[in-house]
Amino acid sequence: MEDKRILYVSSEVVPYLAENEVSIQSYEFPKMINDMGGQIRIFMPRYGNINERRHQLHEVIRLSGMNLVVNDMDMPLIIKVASIPKERIQVYFIDNDEYFKRKATFSDEDGNLFTDNDERAIFFAKGVVETVKKLNWVPDVIHVHGWMAALLPVYLKHYYKDEGIFADTKIITSVYNLGFEGNLDEKLQSKLNFDNIGDEVASKVSEPTFENLMKLTIDHSDAVVIGSENLNPTLTKYIESSEKPFLPFASKDSVQELYTNFIKEEVL
Repeated sequence: MEDKRILYVSSEVVPYLAENEVSIQSYEFPKMINDMGGQIRIFMPRYGNINERRHQLHEVIRLSGMNLVVNDMDMPLIIKVASIPKERIQVYFIDNDEYFKRKATFSDEDGNLFTDNDERAIFFAKGVVETVKKLNWVPDVIHVHGWMAALLPVYLKHYYKDEGIFADTKIITSVYNLGFEGNLDEKLQSKLNFDNIGDEVASKVSEPTFENLMKLTIDHSDAVVIGSENLNPTLTKYIESSEKPFLPFASKDSVQELYTNFIKEEVL
């Protein structure tokens, strides 16, 4: 994997948020590739419950300052960066006061999903792509983790389909059980339509459940990694029937060899 460029885009990453399947694997996979000489970048949202002082986040002025349009609204993009201690891995944080300043990740103190989580996901997807373009750092592979990052493959294959720098980039998505109860905003389909993502694609989330969102993401990925040991049978069946290369769940002891071979043989 030496010198291969792999971009990890995740909803959650340790040590910046609490440990769970998504946040742990969003750290472990980049560490594996970094240790093997690969070139790594990680992107995640800058939620308001991330301690900027403790983790030494700082704004990157040259990357910040543009506005991204979400559902006909101009939303300022702020980019912050930090390094994972001892690993020499840079983490870029997509930030916006309207979407990410609140002191929580996905839901309020009563456990209710934020009503704008769909727009936060759109903003995050666009923010990642626009920042990578500014960095002029073209990834060989983009590996997506977590549902907040799930619209990135959709936007790359449609909204950014004419961006030549991503022409040879392959997309892997890790699919986990860690999702959300209920639905995202019912207008998600029309918000995707606003970005010229037609009904043939967007209708998959006419009912914007976690399951349907992940099916849409699988449709737009080049390969899939099963991230949970006992993944939801419906999603497992969908992956198996997609005819896309997929890596079954692997234990921590064996995953490095299986994962790197999977990228070399099935993705690149």
